[in-house]
Amino acid sequence: MRCISDLRQADAALEQISKRATGDEQEKAGKIVESILQGIKAEGDEALARYTEQFDGFKPCPINVSPEILEKAWEETPKKLQQALQLAHQRIKAFHESQIPTDLLIKGIHGEKLGRRWRPVQKAGIYIPGGRAAYPSTVLMNAIPAQVAGVENIFMVSPANSSGQINNVVLAAAHLVGLDKVFRIGGAQAIGALAYGTKTVEKVDVISGPGNIYVTLAKKSVYGKVGIDSLAGPSEVLIIADQTAQVEQVAADLLAQAEHDPLAASILLTTESRLAAALPQEITRQLRENPRAEICMTSLQNWGLIVICNDLESCIKLSNRFAPEHLELLIENPHSIVEKTHNAGAIFIGHWSPEAVGDYLAGPNHTLPTSGTARFSGALGVETFMKNTSLIEFTKTAFDETSDAVMELAKSEGLHSHGESIKIRSSV
Repeated sequence: MRCISDLRQADAALEQISKRATGDEQEKAGKIVESILQGIKAEGDEALARYTEQFDGFKPCPINVSPEILEKAWEETPKKLQQALQLAHQRIKAFHESQIPTDLLIKGIHGEKLGRRWRPVQKAGIYIPGGRAAYPSTVLMNAIPAQVAGVENIFMVSPANSSGQINNVVLAAAHLVGLDKVFRIGGAQAIGALAYGTKTVEKVDVISGPGNIYVTLAKKSVYGKVGIDSLAGPSEVLIIADQTAQVEQVAADLLAQAEHDPLAASILLTTESRLAAALPQEITRQLRENPRAEICMTSLQNWGLIVICNDLESCIKLSNRFAPEHLELLIENPHSIVEKTHNAGAIFIGHWSPEAVGDYLAGPNHTLPTSGTARFSGALGVETFMKNTSLIEFTKTAFDETSDAVMELAKSEGLHSHGESIKIRSSV
């Protein structure tokens, strides 16, 4: 990990980290993704099977996973893990139920009624990554908000291994939340199937869930044809720590992020030079018995950063400019700076709130904005799977009182027929 004490150098380093998923690799991947999407659009299931065999090493026949297999996966899950999944389900559901938006209806000064009505989309597709790790938590974090929103049809896609098997705990999580439309497909081809529809996989209205660069670029390409939650990049954590932070905890929290992916970013902003000096040795110690040490070391070597700041205000400024996905406040009085941290996907307040509790069962969603997009977006939630409709009901009195103003505005924009649609009613 690099260690920097110059704030201008720190700004430049953070800017470089925020752009770590761009470049030539993305351009090459984009061309592959467009070819895959066109194939799915033109050939449907045939292309879906071909791409799955090409990229995942098996022919998906059948493409779907039966409810019986899902139930068996749950039954084979160890009791202690079942209980952990059930606790996570309970907490995530309770939190998201508090998010359900309320319809709005107000009465104007002339008797008109104005409102906004919320309704769920009819069909949602959730993407659950495979590859380096299995993510049953992502099943819960995507399916539960859709269910709470009232979505009637939820389709889950997830890449299988070369034997055609999806991780058993991922399937168990699908059974727990009550999903029965699960498909053994991943990558850009799965996004294409959800966006365009095939004979087997129905076209959906919204796609959510994280994935690799091919999945992200596919979601970007089909956006507008369907809704999406966000364009998730590599994961990241930024920790602000002072003299009260324990080096063992800081190291563990940074490694918890680094183990996700070689492109994951783990950043420490600290006012304590002794913490910065002790951290590399502690990370090395913790990596000795770490089964994902290679991934962690690659991530930390390329995208790890320690910045020594003069004060907490400097830490806050750097953090706000970086806009991290996860922000941990390991300081003596974390509440003193919470209101000053404007840009973050999720804020973990105090020494007893490591990012891992948010990943699994705190309640708020763990699908968060990355790569600086926390400046303008937030976590996946119930509203991701809903849309609002404006309601406008004018009385004759309200119409008469506002018609002149509407005609003036229409005239200013040169829209003759807009004005006429008002004028023709004014004579009634």
